[in-house]
Amino acid sequence: MNFLNKYFIFVFASIVLSAFSVQAANLSFVPAAPALSAKSYVLMDFNSGKIIASKNADERIPPASLTKMMTAYIIDYELAQGNINLNDVVTVSENAWAKNFPDSSKMFIEPGKTVTVEQLRKGIIIQSGNDASVAIAEHIAGSEDAFVQLMNSHAQQLGLTGTHFVNSMGLPDPEHYTTAHDMAKLAQAIIRDYPDSYGIYAMKTYSYNGISQLNRNRLLWDKSLHVDGLKTGHTNEAGYCLVSSALKDNMRLIAVVMGTKSEQARKQESKKLLNWGFRFFRTVSPLKPGKSLHKMRVWYGEEEQLNVGIAKPVYLTVPRGKVKQLKAEFASGDTIEAPVKKGQIVGKLFFKIDGKDIKEVPLVALEDMEEGGMFSRFGDWMSLKVDSWF
Repeated sequence: MNFLNKYFIFVFASIVLSAFSVQAANLSFVPAAPALSAKSYVLMDFNSGKIIASKNADERIPPASLTKMMTAYIIDYELAQGNINLNDVVTVSENAWAKNFPDSSKMFIEPGKTVTVEQLRKGIIIQSGNDASVAIAEHIAGSEDAFVQLMNSHAQQLGLTGTHFVNSMGLPDPEHYTTAHDMAKLAQAIIRDYPDSYGIYAMKTYSYNGISQLNRNRLLWDKSLHVDGLKTGHTNEAGYCLVSSALKDNMRLIAVVMGTKSEQARKQESKKLLNWGFRFFRTVSPLKPGKSLHKMRVWYGEEEQLNVGIAKPVYLTVPRGKVKQLKAEFASGDTIEAPVKKGQIVGKLFFKIDGKDIKEVPLVALEDMEEGGMFSRFGDWMSLKVDSWF
């Protein structure tokens, strides 16, 4: 079907989308993103997935303990699949002994002793324990090597095309790398796929084995931002890294800052990025899924008109001063012929600002349309035949 043959401007667009212009800022100018002292960074809107700002977003960089975001993601995946349980008791192996990681963050588990999956998950996310990462890897996959294969498989499924893991915790290795863009996508997946577990990333402290440790994400204490995750990382090769997420006015942003020079720098640079994003951008969801947006002509059907709309929520991240300029158009093919099934794609919906497409989504049938009777089908055939002559 050639969707570029016919365009129709939605009459409802100026009505529905104008509801967002009441609160929109008058300023349409957006200053450049702040200059950050970091090797690479990304600022992404969680709902729309739009990259608002970036630098060296796809450059391969050692992830350090940001690696544990994938380790934690796999824990939640295995829990959801029923393969493990939070109350599972894990016997700590010699490989997972805290003494094996003298210069690294750890949970302080001891060989031969037992710990639950729930405790290990908190030790990984809050305390960034390398020992906890090895223990859970062995529990889930039998060995860390096998667990790494799971990590890379999940990375592939999530579209992390610039990422490759060789261990579960982030120790340096030439073949252990990621990108700022991939870390933003992984953070998005963590929040989206396992929202019930996401609250752990906001926990400021956790105690195990009589030792209480603070979450290294210092933005959790910053009262000027509602930061509720995610993870820090540091090695000499990687520098100081931080993946953070904050929520303001129903807009969630994800900031990835990699390769800064200090703990304070990764906090301040991330804060600059988040504040800039919230100040100058807004994410809107202008249309409701399942609501009829238009009636399209159907040939050879029981009825002539078919209700069409969108199947899933649409999120658009735009400069605040441009919200009132948001327009919607759709394109259909030359003909839509019955039978038509509910959910079938019958066109495309284009959102535009200043005449430029900013997002394209499928336009779908909101109902089934069966073939009409013989006489009505013949009448439609004649109408199409006559139209083809002119």
